[in-house]
Amino acid sequence: MSKVIALLIMLFIGIILLEVPGLAKKQMWRELIAFSLYLSIGMALSIPLALGVELPNPTQAIEALVKPLSEFLRK
Repeated sequence: MSKVIALLIMLFIGIILLEVPGLAKKQMWRELIAFSLYLSIGMALSIPLALGVELPNPTQAIEALVKPLSEFLRK
């Protein structure tokens, strides 16, 4: 498992080294923030998956939020 984690981290570092200098050089700060946010989310989700952790299904949370609204609108 540690080899998989190391490979994932190296992959993310490689992506950072390829993308960040160009965005910073062009002063694309909003894009850099968005890139960092999405890359962080991807890293935060991929490492637990590589460790075999079962992540919750986001569909259940969305249903829990939308169901009361849909019932209210039906009335």
